[in-house]
Amino acid sequence: MRAIGCVAVSVAGLVALTGCGLQDQRVSGAGGSSPSAAPSVAPKAPVPSGKPLGADAHVPSPKGVDATDATAVAKAWAQTAYGYDTKYDTSPHDAVLRSARWFTASKAADERSYHPASGAGDDWNTWADHKAWTTVSVSYDDDGDGPTDTPARAYRALFVDGEAHGRDGWTGTGPRANVYLTLTRSGKGEPWRVSQVTTVEAAVPPSGSPSPSSAASSSSAVTSSAAGASSWSSSSFSTPSSSSFSDQPV
Repeated sequence: MRAIGCVAVSVAGLVALTGCGLQDQRVSGAGGSSPSAAPSVAPKAPVPSGKPLGADAHVPSPKGVDATDATAVAKAWAQTAYGYDTKYDTSPHDAVLRSARWFTASKAADERSYHPASGAGDDWNTWADHKAWTTVSVSYDDDGDGPTDTPARAYRALFVDGEAHGRDGWTGTGPRANVYLTLTRSGKGEPWRVSQVTTVEAAVPPSGSPSPSSAASSSSAVTSSAAGASSWSSSSFSTPSSSSFSDQPV
């Protein structure tokens, strides 16, 4: 796995850390006085869903994937979940929803019920300014440091390296991430499906300059990983999934 400067986030999936809501907190006064209310914070409105794809949409749709091959399913999911078209998508979560065919039923339901509560970040805004779509190459890290597969559970670590293509001829850096997938199946010979996703997003914005919002992810199941991680281990797969892409990038 390539070493990259990174910050921890998750996919389903792929919420942005900046989108977390603030809970109302009340501090009890001393000596039996009535509690004092903290300033209220209005909840953020959910980001609207993307538009239906038109004839000129550029989104991947992997064909001929061997569903009994966990690696093939993992790669197909990543290609789909990181394939954005900002002319139609309003956030990375739209691509995560397109990848739902590769999820378990439970994971797919979690993603469909999740609604991002903040913008997708500066990187996304740059792509959207150019009405860009993204293409990614996905490589499998098979260095043997991850958990051992079982007949019903498999673990895959991938590196996603993307490029953005503007409709005005502009090109820039697309999504880049280390992605850790847990896949499950009901029995030998049955299709593999993605049940959990954890991502470590590369902190490299399309413009090539530092971006404070590079930590935004398109996935649910937000997990923590050491910032600056350059390789993966069993601990990358140990966090249970969550219904809120609370990564999920997706």
